[in-house]
Amino acid sequence: MTNPAHDIIDADVKGNDVVLFMKGTASMPQCGFSSRVAGVLTYMNVPFKDVNVLANEDIRQGIKDYSEWPTIPQLYVKGEFVGGCDIITEMVLSGEMDTLLKENGVSFDEEAAARVREANKQE
Repeated sequence: MTNPAHDIIDADVKGNDVVLFMKGTASMPQCGFSSRVAGVLTYMNVPFKDVNVLANEDIRQGIKDYSEWPTIPQLYVKGEFVGGCDIITEMVLSGEMDTLLKENGVSFDEEAAARVREANKQE
């Protein structure tokens, strides 16, 4: 028997270059971690689809099962699970996110990405 939530999640993950499963929406996040990831993607001008897991309990639990990852937000690039807030933050600050986006042909503002790193340098 197929799981309708799994099918919806699978269609979103495979049908969009970048998908963020989050609490709330990109324009109105409802959790600090979701806000951080959506904010940095928006700042870097990464085109992404936001999926509000709070709008559907089946999707909220389903995405955890789909990725075998217990927390939200969850970022997918070209159908591949990338990680949650801490991993995304680390990847942005190290430049790994730039590489991942470039390798997958996803447009983003490289100067904005550099500004994020500059603003977060440790003294």
